[in-house]
Amino acid sequence: MAIHIETKLYEPEATDRVGQGILLSLPMDASEQLPSRGMVMVNGTINGHEFQAALEPDGKGSHWFRVDRLLGEAVGNPGETVSLTIEPTKDWPEPNVPSDIEAALQADPVAHAVWVDITPAARWDWIRWITSTRVEATRKKRIEVGCSKMRSGKRRPCCFDRSICTLTDA
Repeated sequence: MAIHIETKLYEPEATDRVGQGILLSLPMDASEQLPSRGMVMVNGTINGHEFQAALEPDGKGSHWFRVDRLLGEAVGNPGETVSLTIEPTKDWPEPNVPSDIEAALQADPVAHAVWVDITPAARWDWIRWITSTRVEATRKKRIEVGCSKMRSGKRRPCCFDRSICTLTDA
């Protein structure tokens, strides 16, 4: 089921938790058509340019995503209205694993074995949980706890609400 909307590109406020770049928010009625209030992978087009992205929950019942630099250069500037078509997909690409998480997994063969065995969507969840803080000490603790949980057989972070997690600069 494809969702078609017109919306504006924007830059986040300096106080927003989402970092810098060009963002796109879905209107509430478009977000309600998605299969989850949490993070959702979509394939789509912006002004005819194809992309795949993880839509992040905004904590208010809708979704947003960061338009990568190359796509942003092709489709417009903040403040401009774009034509967006998205369709949810169950095919999650491999996430980019931050170097500190990768190093911890490489140092822990049991946790690494679980990491390799879980789905790409589960790996996205672990990364989102770990990187959804700006406090370095909390991030380090989450990496330790995540490896410990994986060693005990946990395949996803517990106590992690996918519907309110927003990404910080990883």
